[in-house]
Amino acid sequence: MPLGTVAEVLAHGGYLPQLVELSKQKKGLFTRRNGMAFSLLWCLFFLFIMTPFWGIMNVEELAGVSAIIGIFGGLILLVSSLMFLKKDTPVYPGAQAFMPPTPRHDLHGQHGYSALPPQQSVPASAYGVPQAGSWRDTKDLEPASVTESTTKLLDKDER
Repeated sequence: MPLGTVAEVLAHGGYLPQLVELSKQKKGLFTRRNGMAFSLLWCLFFLFIMTPFWGIMNVEELAGVSAIIGIFGGLILLVSSLMFLKKDTPVYPGAQAFMPPTPRHDLHGQHGYSALPPQQSVPASAYGVPQAGSWRDTKDLEPASVTESTTKLLDKDER
């Protein structure tokens, strides 16, 4: 393992500036994402603009042709962009994760990076006995006697 790279990462606060510069390079125009967007625009233009336009102008043949060109041309452009155009991923996909963190100013004027918050505790005296009328005092959660419900049924039968 090249220890020079580790030393450079430590010197720059956990990131390599060369990787950030590589990710900022200009991307090309002919990418897979641009090709798919163009095929969608092609299909929508011919289906929703040209076909109604030729239909309003009473040229039904051109309306049908523009609908066919819109659907099949869009599909051909979509498939060819998926097959032949390169994917527009950055040179190093994790370069954004290596941006330096913004320094924090502590109370003493020192710059500190992300750290754990100070220890917090809640004293036991903050907890107390439940007040009267709370859900723990209502005894709704205690199971009722089995004989109590059967006695009520017997009383109903005698009447």
